[in-house]
Amino acid sequence: MAKAKALILCGGPGKRLRPITYYFQKTMIPVGLRQRPLLEYVIRLLRYYGIKDMILLVNYKYEQIQNYFDDGSRFNVKISYLHDDPKLKGTGGSILNAFHKKAVNPKDTLLVYYGDILTNLNVREMLNYHKKRKALATVALASGFSVRVGLAELDDEGRMKGFVEKPVLEKPVSMGILALSGKIYNYMEELAEKKREIDLMGDVIPYLIGNNEPVYGYLSKAFWYDVGSTEAYEKLNPKMVEELMAFLFK
Repeated sequence: MAKAKALILCGGPGKRLRPITYYFQKTMIPVGLRQRPLLEYVIRLLRYYGIKDMILLVNYKYEQIQNYFDDGSRFNVKISYLHDDPKLKGTGGSILNAFHKKAVNPKDTLLVYYGDILTNLNVREMLNYHKKRKALATVALASGFSVRVGLAELDDEGRMKGFVEKPVLEKPVSMGILALSGKIYNYMEELAEKKREIDLMGDVIPYLIGNNEPVYGYLSKAFWYDVGSTEAYEKLNPKMVEELMAFLFK
């Protein structure tokens, strides 16, 4: 497997999860029958697939994370913590800050994981796919995503021609997990000169594509769930979580 460092985005205030995140860091909300922190599933998944060097990019209520996971030895991994730089905003800014603080360098292969995503994705296979294609960036994608709202079709006068409740999208969607070559550093610096806030998916990936760099999608049928809103959290089935993620606790 391609050797990689994991960068886990754990700094956001979790506004879509309020009022829960007035009390919890969003990656620390309890899930499953045993009410383990969401982030524990992430860390155990990465360790299961051979990634043991993890950098948690933290900010809001980081103490909850650090008090629970400490240096990672309890989970047989190495965990370090990097505080977001207030001058570098957005998810892209958090990654760029990791370069500035020398936590990662342009020679590294990075696995970036959004901390509010629950999945059983085989990240080893994804990293091998990334390496085989000599990609600058590889985005984990899922098909069959169901939109949580109804979709309307209107004519020119605003009359409804059709309506589908919670349709399934035909095109793949991002799972919130990426493999990146450290060589993206220069592109991120260029973006930082143009924008105050850099979004990894909204700015960095389109910028790489626009510069004709090798950006690939890794299409997976793995289970994944975005726990990033109160509605999504309330609908997450604890029994299902326990069954699908049991392999991480054997």
